[in-house]
Amino acid sequence: MILIEMIKKIFYKVISLLFFSAAAIFSNAQDKTTVKASVDKNKILIGEPIKLSIEVNIPRKEAIRFFTIDSLPHFEFLEKEKVDTSSSGSETVLKQAFKITSFDSGHWVIPSFVLEKNIATDTIPVDVGFTNFDPNQDYHDIKDIIEVNPVEKKNWLWFIISGAILFVLIIIWLLSMRKKKVVLSVQPVVNPYEEAMKQLDQLRKHNLPPKQYYSELVDIFRLYIFRKKEILSLQKTTDDLVLQLKGINFDREQHAQLAQALRLSDFVKFAKYVPANEDDVNVFNTIKNSITTIEQSESNPSL
Repeated sequence: MILIEMIKKIFYKVISLLFFSAAAIFSNAQDKTTVKASVDKNKILIGEPIKLSIEVNIPRKEAIRFFTIDSLPHFEFLEKEKVDTSSSGSETVLKQAFKITSFDSGHWVIPSFVLEKNIATDTIPVDVGFTNFDPNQDYHDIKDIIEVNPVEKKNWLWFIISGAILFVLIIIWLLSMRKKKVVLSVQPVVNPYEEAMKQLDQLRKHNLPPKQYYSELVDIFRLYIFRKKEILSLQKTTDDLVLQLKGINFDREQHAQLAQALRLSDFVKFAKYVPANEDDVNVFNTIKNSITTIEQSESNPSL
């Protein structure tokens, strides 16, 4: 009985020692950085893309680092995805995928990627070959060169005759068409003086507000000057227009009255002066008399 009890104690101690050792080894393994690399195909045709995946698991207490992959022997990069980072409570996982291919046939090995000393991925074998050849498949006969019959020369005389006939028919058709007479509506020539008098007469009949009344009155005069004397009166200021009017056959008093009427109109338009009924009549008569004087001087230069 004593021997059996001793064996039991020794057995329990060994089991306990193995358990704690395994737990220590497992815990130590979890605290280390691990890396791995894989491909979705180990056998491809020339030019066929494959996906290379790389993963790094870094414990929380260690610094974050990752591979820098610029080239692979016998392989070319088609696409590089961004590094995907995710973290849990105990570690950080970094993943990156590459789309690669090879145009060299043979048995190649993707080398080990070294993160640091004693931490590297396994090598990955990849076979690159051609499409399988079936020797039992029938061959396609090589066809002889097919002779192409030269295009027969066309008789260009028929083209010339046909073109000439078509040309004659078009000429006959054009000559047979009767041209429609285009009736041009002749616009009557506007007499500047008559139009100005007509506008003044209509302005007198309408009971307009002072600003509109004086504005239209001056516009009638400016338009008449522009059409009759070709003075760019529509773009001129009142002072510039008054200076240009000195070249017209006005006596000094009439020129002064016209200048006063134009300036008074500006005061009314810009709400700087409220005209009386007498002003309305005087300015109207001054404008009308000035137009009449200019018209008479044009008709009778001796005046």
